[in-house]
Amino acid sequence: MTVVGSHSFTNPVIAGMHPDPSVCRVGDDYYLACSSFEYFPGVPIFHSRDLVNWEQIGNALDRPGQLALPPSTRSSGGVYAPTLRHHDGRFWLITTNVAPGGGAMIVTSVDIAGPWSDPIRVPGVGIDPDLVWDDQGNCWCTYAGISQIRIDPVTGRVLTRPRKLWSGTPGAQAPEAPHLYRIGEYWYLMIAEGGTERAHAVSIARGPAPDGPFEPCPANPILSHRGRDHPIQNTGHADLVRAPDDSWWMVLLGVRPGGGTPGWHVLGRETFLAPVTWHDGWPVVGAVEPVMTASWPSGPPVPVDGRDDFDEPALHPRWVSPRSRPDSCWSTTDRPGWLTLHARDRSLDDPSVTFVGRRQQHPSCRVRTLVDSSSGRGGLAVRLDESHHYELQTGDGGVRVTARLGSVRHTMPAWPVPDGPVRLRIDVRAAAPGDGHPCQEPDVLRLGVEAEDGHFEVLTELDGRYLSTEVAGGFTGRVIGMFASEGTVRFDWFDYEPA
Repeated sequence: MTVVGSHSFTNPVIAGMHPDPSVCRVGDDYYLACSSFEYFPGVPIFHSRDLVNWEQIGNALDRPGQLALPPSTRSSGGVYAPTLRHHDGRFWLITTNVAPGGGAMIVTSVDIAGPWSDPIRVPGVGIDPDLVWDDQGNCWCTYAGISQIRIDPVTGRVLTRPRKLWSGTPGAQAPEAPHLYRIGEYWYLMIAEGGTERAHAVSIARGPAPDGPFEPCPANPILSHRGRDHPIQNTGHADLVRAPDDSWWMVLLGVRPGGGTPGWHVLGRETFLAPVTWHDGWPVVGAVEPVMTASWPSGPPVPVDGRDDFDEPALHPRWVSPRSRPDSCWSTTDRPGWLTLHARDRSLDDPSVTFVGRRQQHPSCRVRTLVDSSSGRGGLAVRLDESHHYELQTGDGGVRVTARLGSVRHTMPAWPVPDGPVRLRIDVRAAAPGDGHPCQEPDVLRLGVEAEDGHFEVLTELDGRYLSTEVAGGFTGRVIGMFASEGTVRFDWFDYEPA
């Protein structure tokens, strides 16, 4: 996010793969949680004072005892949409782990930064669960479908049989992402529909009680960019919140496709902010634009923290790994000031590869790292999933580029490098707007070796569309990071710089 003026800001407010946002306000503070899928730790937690500038302060599921993602967990499996709420002096987060042996679960904490509790299982609940309490203290859980039960959130015990409520526009696919709110005299049930692709939308209904009956808004869907020529697409999966000036706003997911037809989004689904007004007791959603104007002044932007010298014993919460990150496979103390990775699986094609990465958050960026592969093989990679990734691997006196595109895996001949640590670099450059050709790629990735004086020896340029959701499928975006495929590999620093 970038502050444009005293009351202006840019969308998305949380860039990169941060979909399915759920937000709650506690006093003057805002907290937000997102989906994390097959990555560990799970469910990133953000804090803001103005709804515009967000800083990640932790992850709700940061211990193996909370989150089990076995190697059989498929990419885009794992942890789906959470709901974050504050009730009776405690934070409550409900989500669903769709990995084998998972299911719906609740974790709680008095402090949003953690530690969060061990999971409380809630049997029989589908994805996208929501929590809300009525005036009598009853806790209602509504989930994709849209069905509802009453539960004891402390024990996870289900107190009623599932009951269908309202499933949005008749015939619309994928009614999901329900959130219930008590606003004035009504209970409002807001859902997503149309699927999380180009037809994504938000619809709403209202009723006298949390279990209805619900009357749909005559203007449904209240938000959708389907069929529109707009730089932000797939808008949906929203949550309502009151801003610092008590105006109403909505956090939602969207994507920024690039290139020609059909348009490829490479960063994943991101978190956007939109204004909401009320007319005749119904919410009306304002425009979701790349540059927005807020009705309150925002604070100074949170700077991009792209440099990590690995001087701390723990990794920053932005760093994620596919499925698990056992303590035995990484360390910042084995060689102080270096991130040491010990290989498990031998390739990024494998589900348990030792990989530590961060989400790509900008359409254009430069990523560099200094690698010591004297005791193994490893390097720098851009990952979408096991079948779609580009990598620079160093070892045995050479650097190799590998591109995995579905069933095709191609490795270039090694580029010789002198003994000692090697600087690896990947430049991502978004395509210039207005090219007009239907096959224009969304971006180009240049992979190579950087000299100490900054000279960049480009080993290859690769089309970015093959690391996009439209090609690979799934729900995730790119993650850029470091890996070990054999032995022990050490990284002195990692630098991510928006361009």
